[in-house]
Amino acid sequence: MYSEWASLSAQITANSCGAQCFSVLNKFPASAGREVVVSVVKQLGTNLGITQNAEPSHLVKDEEVKWCMDVICFGLSLPLQEHETIKDCVNVYCEWLTALHPQPRISVPKPICEDANLYARQIINHFHNLFVPRQGEILPFLYQTTLGADTIKRQAVLCHRVLRTLQQTAQISQLMDRQTWDTLLLFLLAINEILLAPPTVKDDVGDQLCERVLSVLFEVWLLACVRSFPSPSMWKTLQESCAMWRHRVALVDQWNRVNLALTARLLEFSYGPAFPQLKNADEDGQLIPIGMSNDCVAQTWYRFLRMIGNPTALCSPHIISKSSHFVQWALTHEKGAETHQHPCLQQLPQIFLNAMKGISSQVDAFLGLSKTSLIGLTGGGARNAISSSSTTNAGSTGTGSGEGSAPAPAPTTPTSTSGPPSASSSINSLPLTSMGAGVELAVARPKCNSILHVFHEWLFEAAHIGGDTWRQNRKKQACEASKRPSSMIMEHRKGSISLSQPNSLNDPQSLPPTLTIDKYESGRAEAIGTLCKIFCAKKTGEEILPVYLARFYMALQQCLKITESRECDETLASILLHSSDLFRLDLDGINVLLPGFIAALEIVLPDKDLKLKTQSMVFNRTELRRSAINILLSIMVLPLHYQTLPIRDLTCETSEKMFTFIQLKSRLMNILMNALQVETDAQNTHMLLGGLLLCVQDAVTFEETELGGGNANLSHNSSGVQHHDANLLSSACSERSASLVSAGTASLGGQTTATMGAGSGSIRDTASAHDYPSLTISDDMSFEFGQELEGVTTYDNAHALFVRATYLVCHRLISSWKTDLNVSLAALELLSGLARLHIRETARKFTNDTLVKIYEASQNLTIISSDALECKRAVKWICDYICYQCSRPPPAHSKDLHSTIVAAFQCTAAWLMQHPYLLQDKDCLQTVLEVVELGISGTKSQSKGTDIPKFKDEKELKPASMRVRDAAENLLTIILEQVGYFPSECGPESISSLLDELALMKHCNSMVPAAAASSEQAIAKFKYFVTENSTILALLEEPLGNDQDPQPTVTLLIRGPFGRHAWTMQLRHLPRSKSGIKYHAINPGRPIPMNDVTQRLDSEQKNFPDGVDKVQPCVADYSIPTIEQMREQYGTAVIRELESLLENQSIHEKLAWAEADTSADSLSHAQECVPPTVCHEFHAARLFLSHFGFLGFETRNPQNPAEALGNPPQRPLIVLDTKSAAFAADLDRLDKLSARTHDSVYVFYVKSGQTSAQQIIANMGEESSASHDPHFASMLQTLGWPVQVSEHSGWTGFAHNSWSLKGTPEEQLKSTANELNYNGSQRVLYWADVSSEIAFVVPTTWNLRYNSDTCDSGSISSTDQIGSSNVWTRGEADSAAGLAKSKSRNLSLELDTNRRDVKEPVPPTRRKGNVTKPTLLAQAPAKIFLVWLESYEDYLNFPLEDLLAYTRTGEELQTQQLPRATDCHVIFVHSLLSGLLRVKLQGPPGRMSFATPLVDGMVLSRRVVGNLVRQTALNISRRRRLDNDNYQPPHVRRRLKVQDIVQKYKMDLSEADLLAHLFQRAI
Repeated sequence: MYSEWASLSAQITANSCGAQCFSVLNKFPASAGREVVVSVVKQLGTNLGITQNAEPSHLVKDEEVKWCMDVICFGLSLPLQEHETIKDCVNVYCEWLTALHPQPRISVPKPICEDANLYARQIINHFHNLFVPRQGEILPFLYQTTLGADTIKRQAVLCHRVLRTLQQTAQISQLMDRQTWDTLLLFLLAINEILLAPPTVKDDVGDQLCERVLSVLFEVWLLACVRSFPSPSMWKTLQESCAMWRHRVALVDQWNRVNLALTARLLEFSYGPAFPQLKNADEDGQLIPIGMSNDCVAQTWYRFLRMIGNPTALCSPHIISKSSHFVQWALTHEKGAETHQHPCLQQLPQIFLNAMKGISSQVDAFLGLSKTSLIGLTGGGARNAISSSSTTNAGSTGTGSGEGSAPAPAPTTPTSTSGPPSASSSINSLPLTSMGAGVELAVARPKCNSILHVFHEWLFEAAHIGGDTWRQNRKKQACEASKRPSSMIMEHRKGSISLSQPNSLNDPQSLPPTLTIDKYESGRAEAIGTLCKIFCAKKTGEEILPVYLARFYMALQQCLKITESRECDETLASILLHSSDLFRLDLDGINVLLPGFIAALEIVLPDKDLKLKTQSMVFNRTELRRSAINILLSIMVLPLHYQTLPIRDLTCETSEKMFTFIQLKSRLMNILMNALQVETDAQNTHMLLGGLLLCVQDAVTFEETELGGGNANLSHNSSGVQHHDANLLSSACSERSASLVSAGTASLGGQTTATMGAGSGSIRDTASAHDYPSLTISDDMSFEFGQELEGVTTYDNAHALFVRATYLVCHRLISSWKTDLNVSLAALELLSGLARLHIRETARKFTNDTLVKIYEASQNLTIISSDALECKRAVKWICDYICYQCSRPPPAHSKDLHSTIVAAFQCTAAWLMQHPYLLQDKDCLQTVLEVVELGISGTKSQSKGTDIPKFKDEKELKPASMRVRDAAENLLTIILEQVGYFPSECGPESISSLLDELALMKHCNSMVPAAAASSEQAIAKFKYFVTENSTILALLEEPLGNDQDPQPTVTLLIRGPFGRHAWTMQLRHLPRSKSGIKYHAINPGRPIPMNDVTQRLDSEQKNFPDGVDKVQPCVADYSIPTIEQMREQYGTAVIRELESLLENQSIHEKLAWAEADTSADSLSHAQECVPPTVCHEFHAARLFLSHFGFLGFETRNPQNPAEALGNPPQRPLIVLDTKSAAFAADLDRLDKLSARTHDSVYVFYVKSGQTSAQQIIANMGEESSASHDPHFASMLQTLGWPVQVSEHSGWTGFAHNSWSLKGTPEEQLKSTANELNYNGSQRVLYWADVSSEIAFVVPTTWNLRYNSDTCDSGSISSTDQIGSSNVWTRGEADSAAGLAKSKSRNLSLELDTNRRDVKEPVPPTRRKGNVTKPTLLAQAPAKIFLVWLESYEDYLNFPLEDLLAYTRTGEELQTQQLPRATDCHVIFVHSLLSGLLRVKLQGPPGRMSFATPLVDGMVLSRRVVGNLVRQTALNISRRRRLDNDNYQPPHVRRRLKVQDIVQKYKMDLSEADLLAHLFQRAI
C-alpha cells in the first residue's frame, strides 16, 4: 500500500537517540548541569502560577528563551531520583505550550507567543528526554531492578501530564502548521516505540503507560487527519511501528476501538440513517473529530484497518519476536533462550482472538447486527475489555419473531481467571440467537462480495490456522527457507517472514506449551464464525464469486473434521452457531458440505452431555443445540429430494468416498430421534417435534406418490388385475373416503396420483360426491432410485418412522413433557398429525399378528391396517396422560394444565376418527370411555378393575374445569355420532343435516308450493319442544310426499349442541320387509254359516227359583217393601208412571226383535266380516313423545326441597311458542352457529421487490397470474378443494353466506373476468374434518369493495350474526358476578354440596351468559396469512397493516374489536432454486403463539407444503382458543343459544295443557 514511499523510521530513531545531545549542558559535568537546572527551573516555576499568582515572563528575547530551553532540555534528562526538578521542567514546558492555544497563559514568554510553532516543535523534541532511557539504562524493563516501583510511578505521572497537554493542545489549537503536526506525530511514534517495542515486563513504565500512549497517538492522529492529513510516509511509518508493538494487548484493543468508531461514521453516510446504528461506548463516540468529512472518514477507516497488517501473523511467535529488543533479551538471558520464548508472547493467543473479534464486530456492523452487542468490545479502560464484554453478550439474547421463546438461561462464566490467555474462549462472545432464528439483518446491507473484498484475506487465512492446509503451507515455507543461508535476515519494519533460524519454522517443539497452534483455536473459531455470518447474509438472487465459495467450503471442510475423540471444540461450535441459514440460501455447491455437517450434528445433538475439548469453553449449550437443530431442519428433506444424486468430496478426486443423498437419510433420522430423546429445552423440543412430523409426513407422501404410483402401475400392467388396496390409503383424511376413492379410481396410478384440479371432478363423480381429494403433489421418480432404495434398510421407511415417532413422543409426553404447556401442545399436535397419516404397505412385509382386517359389506373392500397395535398403544398413552393431568393436586390445576387436557381430548378424537376400528377393541373402548367419564364427572366409576362400579346417579359431577368437561362431551359425541360415519351423505362441508323446515315442507302434500317460500309458514306446520334444556325437537306429523304407506309417521328436526339432524319415524307393527302383505283380504276363508232358523219357545221368565216360596221369610226379607206398601207410601201416581215405562219398554223390545228377524244382518242372513277402513289420522307426535319417555310426568317428592310445593317439577319437555314473528329468525341464528370451529387463511403472492398492498393484490389478476411461480398454483391445489360458494353449506370465509343450505336462493355475487376464482365471490378453497373448518381465500380487489360496502350499509348486524365469531366470548349478565367466577372456571368448580340426596346427578355450575350481548374480547380474532415470496427479503417490508382491509369476514362487527397487524400470524413461503421451499413464521409474541408442524426456518418439500401449512394454521387457531379465557366451544355456544330461545319462547303449560296441546293439530 505504501511500498513506493519512504519510511520515517530512521528519523524517529535519530530523534530518540539524539535527544540528549540537544543541550549545551551535556558538555559539562553532570553535577554542574544539575545545579544550573535546579536554580533556573526553580525560578521559572515560581512564575507559572502553581504556588503563587502567575507573573509575566522576564524572557523577552529569543536568545534568552533558547538558553532557558537548553537548560530545561538537560533537566528532562536528569536521573529519575531528581523528580522535583524534572517535574518543574515538565510544568514549564506544559505552560509554554499554551502559546498554541487561542488564549496563551500570561507566563508564556513573548518570543514563544510570536513564533509558537517553531518553539512548540523544539519543546516537543525536548520531551523525548522524559521518555528515553537514562544513560546506563539500556531498556525500560531494567528499571525494575535499579529503581523502585514508586519512582516508576512518579515518572508515569509526569508522562501522563505531557501526553495530556499535547493532546489538549492538538484539540484546541488553531495555529499548528503542518510541520508542527508532523513533529507531534513523529514524537508520539517515537515514545510509543520507546515504551512499547521492548518485550513486556509487568508493572514497568511501558506496561503502565501502554494504553495511554497508544490512545493519545491514535486520537491525535485522527485529529491530524482533519487538520493536516498525514503524508503516505507518515502512514507507512505508523504501520511499520505498529507491527513492532503487536505483542502488546493494548495495541489491538485500541485498534479495535478506533476501527469501530470509524465504522460507525462510515455506515452513517454510506447507508443512510435507516441502517442499524453501530452503538459504541460513550467515550468512543468522541474519538472522531467534529468536522471530519466523509471522504476523510473513508480514507482514514481503510488506512487504520490495514495498520497492524495481517492479524494471522500473531499466530507466529517467530515473526512477532524478530525485533532487536527481543534479540537483546535472548542474548542477555542467563540460561540462553530463543526470542520466541519470551514470557510476554504467551499473550499472543489472546491478542489474536481480540483482533479477530474486532474484525468480526466490523462485519457485524456492515451486516446490520450491531444493535448493542459491541459496546463492551471497544472499552479502552481495561485490558480484558473483550473478555468482560463477552459474558454480557452471551447473557443478552434477543428472541426473534420466528420463535417466541423464553430468554435463554445465562451461561456460566469462566471460573479460572489465571492461566494462559487461550483459556478465554471466543464462543462466549457469539450471539446466542442463531441468524436463522432471531437475528434480523439489515435490508440495505452490502453484498457479500463487498465485505469479502475487504476482509477475505485475513478471515480465510485465520480459518485455516492449525488445519491440514495450513500445516502443508508451513512445511512448504520451511523447505523454502531452509535453502537460504543460515545468516540472520531481519527486516523488522516490514514484518518479513525470514527468520534467523529457518528450521524453527517447522519445529513446534521449540515453542512453549502455551504457544502451540491449538492455543489459537479461539481466534480461528471467531474467524470461521464470521465467514459463516457473511455467507449467511446472502440475499435472494445475489451472486457470490466462485473463488470465495470455494475457499469458504474448503475452510469449512477443514474446520468440520471430527477427531477420533469425537469432542466438540470451539471451531465446531462457532460454525454451528452461525450457520443456521447456510442450507437455505441457494448457495452453489453447498451440499458438498452435507456429510461434514451431519457428522458435526452427530456430536452435538444426540448426547445429553456434550463432550467438550476443553472445559474452559464458555457458551450457552442450549443455543448451540438450537442452532444445530436449525441446520437439521434445513437438511431433513434433502435425501428424498435428491435421492441418488452423488455428493462429491472436495479433497478426494476418486469416487470411492462419494455418498448419495439417500444414504444419509438414516443418519439424519437417528440424529433427530436421539436429539428429541435427550432434549430438555422447551423451544428446542418444539422445533424438533415440528421436524419429526415433517420427516414422517414427507416419507409417507413420498412412498405414496413416488413408490406407490410407480409400483402400482407396473403391477397393474403386468398382471392385468387391479388391486384395490394398492391405492387404498391415498386419501389424507379418512379410511372411509380412502376406500371410496380406491374403489372408483384405483387405476389412476402411473407416475402421479390424482391431484386437485381438472381431474378431481371425475374422482368425486365416480366414487362419492363428498370424498376428500388426494391433496398431494408427486414428482417424477428416477428409475435408479428404485434400485437404490432396495439397498437402504427399512429402518427409516415411512412405517418405521411412524412407529418410532409414535412411541418416542408418547413416552416423552408421559415421562418428561407433561408439565410444560408448549411442549405438551406441540407433542399432541404431532400425534394428531401422525393420526392422519395412512401408510402404504409397499415398503415392508406383512405379518398376520399385526394385521387387523375389517370387512365393509357396503364397499366390498377389506381395509388392512398393520398399525392397529401402535395406534391402540398411542390412544392408551394419551388417555393415561389425561388421567395423570386430572389427578394432579389442586395447586397444580391451572389454565395451562387444563389447556393440555383439552388438547389431549382433541388429539384422542383425531386418532379415533382416523382409525375407527380401534373402538371395536374392547380394551381400547373401555379406556377411552373411562377417560370421557373422568373428564365429564371428575372421577371414574371404577378406579381399579376390582372396585365396585359407582353408578351415575350416585356420583357428584365435579370435573376439573368446565373447559375439560366441554372437551370430554365433544369427544363422547364424536365417538357416538361421527366415528366411522364421517363424512356423511351431506359431505364434509357439514356435519348437520342439510334439511330444515322449509326444505321438508316442499315435500309435504299439504303445503301449497306457492307458499313454500315462507319459512314462517313452514315453521307453523311443526310443533316445537325442548328437552334437557339443550335440544330443540321440531315435530312434523304429516307424512312426506314420497311415502304413500299410511303409517303413524313423524318427521323430526333435532337441533342440539352438536348440530341439526333430520329423522323420519314410523310406528310399524311389522318390519318393512313384510309390510306389503295385506291381511285384511276380502275372503278370509271362513266356512259358510248355516241358515237354519231356530224356533223360539215362549216361556214365562221368573225372577226367583221355583222353590223360593217354600222358604220361610225372615225379618230381613221384609226390609224391602212391596208394591202395595209403596203405593200406600207414595201414592198411585208414581206407581202408574213406573208401570207405563215398563210397558213401553216391553213394546220397544218386541219391535226390535221383529225388525232383527227380518233384517239382512240377522243370524239367518249373516254376512262375512269386513275390516274397518284404514285410519289416516294419527297423533304421531304424541305417540313419539310417549314411546320415548318424554311424557312420563314424575310425581313430586315432598322431602326434596327442589320439588316442594310452589316449585314446578323438572319436566322432561318444554313447549315453545312458535307464533312469535322472531322465532324463525332465532332458529336461523341457531342454524348459523356451526358445530365446528372455523378459520380463514388468506393467501398472497408477492413478486420480487413489491412492498405495497395494491401491487400484491394486483398479482391475483389473470394478466399477472401468467408470471407466477408454477409451484404457487400447485401449492394452492394441496391446501383444500375448490367449492362453489352458492352451493356450499360450510364456512366460506364470510359470515353472511356461510352455513347456508344448498338450493337456498343466494345473491349472485359478481366478479370480473380478470380476477381469480378463490377470492370468495364465487369460489373458495375449503377443507374440513369432524371438528374444524378452514377456508383459504385469495383476496383480490373485489374483497376490498365488498368489505367496504358491507361496513357502510351495516348489512351484517351484530344481532343477526351473533355466534359466528371464531373467538366466542363467555358473556356475563352481571359483570361483577363474572369477575367473581372468572377464576373458578379455569381452575376448579365450586359445586353446590347441599343437594347430595337428589337422585339425579348434581349438575356443575356454569357461568350463565347472554349470547345476545357479546363482551369485548380478551384477544382480537386471529388473522392467518400465507404469503408466497419470490424474494425472501421481502418479508421485512410486507404491508401487513394495509392488507387487513382485504381480509374482512363480517365477524368484526359483533366482536367490537378489529384485528391488528400485531396480532396476525404470517406464514411466509419462499421457493428455492432447488425446488424446495423455505418457511418463515411471523406472529405476535406470546407463550402459545407458534404452533407446529411448521418451524421458523424449516425447509420443506413441495409434496407436503399444503398439508403442513394447513395443519399449522389449524394448530395456531386452536392454541389461540386455548389461550383465550373467554372462548366457548361451538357446542357450548349452540347450547347457550338454545337456552336463550327457551327463555324467550317457552310456554308454561300444566300437565293437562301439555297433553291437550299434543292433540291439537298444527296449522
